[in-house]
Amino acid sequence: MNRNLILIAGAAAVAVALVIVLAIGSGSRPDNGLTRITFATDWKAQAEHGGFYQAQANGYYAEAGLDITLVQGGPGINVPQLLAAHSVDFGIGSNNFIPLNIVAAGAGAKAVMATFQKDPQVFIAHPRDDVNSIADMKGMPIMVSDATVSAFWQWLKAKYNFDDSQIRKYTFNLAPFLTDPQAIQQGYLSSEPYMIRKETGIEPQVFLLSDYGYPGYAAVVLAADRMIAERPEVVQAFVDASIRGWVSYLYGDPAPGNALIKRDNPEMTDDVIANAISMMKQYGIVDSGDTLTLGVGAMTEARWKEFYLTMVRAGVYSAELDVHSAYTLEFVNQGEGADLKRQLTGE
Repeated sequence: MNRNLILIAGAAAVAVALVIVLAIGSGSRPDNGLTRITFATDWKAQAEHGGFYQAQANGYYAEAGLDITLVQGGPGINVPQLLAAHSVDFGIGSNNFIPLNIVAAGAGAKAVMATFQKDPQVFIAHPRDDVNSIADMKGMPIMVSDATVSAFWQWLKAKYNFDDSQIRKYTFNLAPFLTDPQAIQQGYLSSEPYMIRKETGIEPQVFLLSDYGYPGYAAVVLAADRMIAERPEVVQAFVDASIRGWVSYLYGDPAPGNALIKRDNPEMTDDVIANAISMMKQYGIVDSGDTLTLGVGAMTEARWKEFYLTMVRAGVYSAELDVHSAYTLEFVNQGEGADLKRQLTGE
């Protein structure tokens, strides 16, 4: 795979990287004695980053000896590039493809935590009698983005015999869906369905791919191989504090984290945040499956292998790719946050 596919984001990303390095001085020790760490998210501040903001607001990072700067993602931010340039210490990879692409490119970073046990990707359809599952969509036109065609669309082809002839271009504009009662499109669990309800009053059918067997994690925390090798105690501290932040955000009062989210992203509104939190809890996006016994952030070799082999069969990756270089289980699966969860929930 061409290294440029994941490392080049244009002049804007290079400028951002330089600003981060010059303004923050990644990895140094400020006057407060804490280790200064930078963490780049995959998009503008939102509830889907809430646990990290909560950890900052509640002082969990400071208690772990870390002085964290959260760098918002967006169109001009390329997280793999920033990690490869050592401009940030940690970053969010939106899905399993990101660390696997990093391995294919030899870019030297891997997943150390899976924030989302279920990828929030969904298909959305109008209420209709002929679509009651993803399998029913075989042969039907579906609006998907260009990036999706080389990502989870390949899983749909392998599992449900979808065909490329079904693809219609999704431009992240809801108008084509709203004007066509036969339309089906991709979306994000906490985004498009809510906007459809809010703008039209229509209750769309929502099909979460993870509930139909899609094996990928999402919002994985990435760390550079150099950081893992040279400063594993910092990685562990960051992961543990982030886990506590997510437990607090989901089961305690999310107001501290939300205040920081809205500070960084003034366009974010309370109703959008509340909906996202509700969806994450209702669908078990963060806390379900393996996390119930291993703790938030859990990852397993079985799931990574299942995802990788599925994509090998679909022709996305070579069978020679070393999937084990895409992740490490060293910092998760230790039950971190379990005591805090019991304290907050009374269970």
